[in-house]
Amino acid sequence: MTTPTGTQPEIPLKKSLRLLSIARWLVIILALSWLLAALTLLAARWIDPPTTAVHVQRRLQAFILRKPYNDRYTFIPLNQISPNLQHAVIAAEDARFYQHHGFDWHAIQIAAKEDMEGDRTRGASTITQQLVKNLFFGTGRSFLRKGAEASLVPVAELVLGKRRILEIYLNVVEWGPGIYGADSASRYYYRTPARNISRQQGARLAAILPAPLKRRPERMNSYSAIILRRMSQMGW
Repeated sequence: MTTPTGTQPEIPLKKSLRLLSIARWLVIILALSWLLAALTLLAARWIDPPTTAVHVQRRLQAFILRKPYNDRYTFIPLNQISPNLQHAVIAAEDARFYQHHGFDWHAIQIAAKEDMEGDRTRGASTITQQLVKNLFFGTGRSFLRKGAEASLVPVAELVLGKRRILEIYLNVVEWGPGIYGADSASRYYYRTPARNISRQQGARLAAILPAPLKRRPERMNSYSAIILRRMSQMGW
């Protein structure tokens, strides 16, 4: 028995409508998620973040692997963090921090050129980009995450400003297993509060940021020397 000709398109039509409905809800969810993240950044202008995506990620990893996990996280004002450490982190992570508006296009061009030549030696992520990643996306890598991160960077620059961006970043960034923020790192590695960190200690702490779970400050002789030279070149 054959199906009447007039009813043949119904199944494809229903399937198309179902896909459109799913797509619409995905767009709504993504839009609401972005709005929530933007509002969180606005709130962070006055409220210190109680946790970050990286903190949560590390706790979940420890729980899944059934490993002990001690979280050291203390938020302190920027004026209680030694200028030596502030300058070292900027020199190491984002030398043009005060010149760009969230994206360092010069560094991006250099990184792209090095990629094409097969000689990539540096990243192009700014402190603002790293802050957004830490707060909302964790350590995962994907084009979707990069796109979402990029859309929030201008918001962070607009609502927070450079001083607050640096303050939050230095307080939430991962400095070792379960070690978050400048004060926790200073006390853990050097048994001193962040305000007392010397120029050399600041360079060594900054040197471990690209791989905080693998590096130790006392092993960063070569890279910390490079950071110290950069600091001198920048007038610090």
